[in-house]
Amino acid sequence: MKIASWNVNSLKARLPNVLAWLEAAQPDVVCLQEIKCQTADFPRLEIESAGYEAHVLGQKSYNGVALLSRQPIEDVLYGLPGDPADEQARYVEGTVAGVRIASLYLPNGNPVGTEKYPYKLAWMDRLYHHARGLLATEQPFVLAGDYNICPTDDDVYDPVGWREDALCRPESRAKFRSLLNLGLTEAYRLFHDEPHRYSFWDYQAGRWYRDEGLRIDHFLLSPRASDRAQGCEIDKEPRGREKASDHTPVVLDLA
Repeated sequence: MKIASWNVNSLKARLPNVLAWLEAAQPDVVCLQEIKCQTADFPRLEIESAGYEAHVLGQKSYNGVALLSRQPIEDVLYGLPGDPADEQARYVEGTVAGVRIASLYLPNGNPVGTEKYPYKLAWMDRLYHHARGLLATEQPFVLAGDYNICPTDDDVYDPVGWREDALCRPESRAKFRSLLNLGLTEAYRLFHDEPHRYSFWDYQAGRWYRDEGLRIDHFLLSPRASDRAQGCEIDKEPRGREKASDHTPVVLDLA
């Protein structure tokens, strides 16, 4: 099973690029983030014509996640449990061929001195408790998406300059480590220990051309999913296209 995660930064704006990549890469499951459209406005006809079933949690102009699969998706969960008052569209989860797969868009958290940062940390607490519940089922699962976390200084082009950013602050990284301490495995680091490999490059200041990026798109795997992992790669090709998203796909291979 080939599972891809991609923050597309507006599906409407990137649809030709997304469809071209789906045709070329042929992933079995795709976790999309920041689709930036309401559920009813999701381009279902185009995605289904490409061979994918789609389950979508959308929101006007912001956020939005989708789970696509060539195989049936069962027992779909819309929204991260733990806060019924949370109206932001950031989480969708379903079962594909016996594997529980989630597409998540973790809050950015900036500016740190506003309510956005406590919201980010509280969201991560909810994810922690949900992951703990998933572990108790002993079903293999994959939590894929834009975590808006650089786990270490190796994952950011300028560690000093980004030290106080919500993506790199110690509190954010500690919450991420708490997920790993549950027994989850960060898939990319299972196969790659080299520093400064990125999945996001800002549009400003020529970051892409200077390879000044961040690695914030991750797969966290349960032990049973980790045992099946055969590779995890960052596909940089789509980031170099015209009208590209500022993120590029990350791809996980499971036996």
